[in-house]
Amino acid sequence: MFSRYKKQPEAQPVQPAEQAQAAAPKPAAEQVPSANAVARRPVQKKAAEPAASDRERKRKERLGEIKIELHRELLENLNLAALENAGESELRAEISAIASEVLELKNIVLNREDRSQLNKELYDEVTGLGPLEALLQDDTVNDILVNGPQQIFVERAGKLEISDITFKDEKHLMRIIDKIVSAVGRRVDESNPYVDARLADGSRFNAMVPPIAVDGSLVSIRKFKKDKLGIDDLVNFGAFTEEMAAYLQAAVSTRLNIIVSGGTGSGKTTTLNALSSFIDDAERILTIEDTAELQLQQTHVGRMESRPPNVEGKGEVSPRDCLKNALRMRPDRIIVGETRGAEVIDMLQAMNTGHDGSMTTIHANSARDGISRLENMIAMAGIEMPIKAVRSQISSAVNLIVQASRLQDGSRRMTSITEITGMEGDVISMQEIFKFQRVGLTPDNKIIGHFTATGVRSHYSERFRLWGFDLPASIYEPTTM
Repeated sequence: MFSRYKKQPEAQPVQPAEQAQAAAPKPAAEQVPSANAVARRPVQKKAAEPAASDRERKRKERLGEIKIELHRELLENLNLAALENAGESELRAEISAIASEVLELKNIVLNREDRSQLNKELYDEVTGLGPLEALLQDDTVNDILVNGPQQIFVERAGKLEISDITFKDEKHLMRIIDKIVSAVGRRVDESNPYVDARLADGSRFNAMVPPIAVDGSLVSIRKFKKDKLGIDDLVNFGAFTEEMAAYLQAAVSTRLNIIVSGGTGSGKTTTLNALSSFIDDAERILTIEDTAELQLQQTHVGRMESRPPNVEGKGEVSPRDCLKNALRMRPDRIIVGETRGAEVIDMLQAMNTGHDGSMTTIHANSARDGISRLENMIAMAGIEMPIKAVRSQISSAVNLIVQASRLQDGSRRMTSITEITGMEGDVISMQEIFKFQRVGLTPDNKIIGHFTATGVRSHYSERFRLWGFDLPASIYEPTTM
């Protein structure tokens, strides 16, 4: 036993863990087929339950009860102040020794596999985020969604699936939430029931607790990608084609102002990261984000992150404040992680006043919807301008809108590349250069389709040529399947 990490023993009886009761699933009511059943596809409803046998479930419940009891013992016996300077191997050995001693005192016998799993989970409870730690370390998981202590969903390859990992109860879940938010100087309770934060690895964290969350605390974690996906990776994944990549390289290199549009989880930030790889290394780039996610590889990059108000409602630094200050820092390009409010005014002005090549993302379902979103954000910012003046500002500031979408089979595609060519009367004129043409659906619900040019030559072809990017006319020719 590593006595320097252990508190002095005290004669205190150990309380036995409460017995968990598993609720037996109720059989679903049978549906009576209607007379029109043959005219439509039958809907198969499947309960969201992890594929685990009854024996495996009971084993996990038993381990969970033992873990809760041992965790209480660890908190009582470990000298937490001394753990700050302890190495990982030393701490694991200490936890294993205390766990073995308690198991022996209680006459609990575990096989080697269960003992190893128990020691790992205890280590995660003491130093990490408990049950969430295994999901955070799983590189196949993109999102972690917690709906109360007994239900955790994960997203893999664009599809949501339920996990067999659970929390003991609501108190266990709240303890992990408090551990996350306290590390970044935030708090969450009944008076402040929701919080945004960032994990140590950069993952984006959001939580909402009771009484606002009715059935238990809600947690969502958007994991931070350790390996940045480049243009070649996205082409290989089928997100877009080589011809589209060549066009985008010319657009970024010739300093066109670009907006990446799309819905939640459609890959806007990934696309923005990939486009930034075309920026010359000699340029000074300033990035502004709510949660720092961009991974620019250039040398001269200044990163800024907005800050919400504190408990007293003071100390807020909005994206607009960051953007105003960035204009005084001699940037060649400004990249805003997401434009969603009053900062849209300063962003458009920056694009119009010498900061060509700036980029941002917005939430919209199409290029035309993206323009409407910009108009609405300007109106919500309290700027009283005639609609024609607003549209004129947008048409002169924005050159290109790249539409990213997550399709029904979970795949992510660049579904449209649209140029803004100016104004025709009171309407912003646009032309689509590339698009994803859907053809159908396979029996296993996979999207059938292909990328194609629309046959329209780029409005910026002459600009590309003057900057040394003389794209062949063939990339604008439509393809047929």
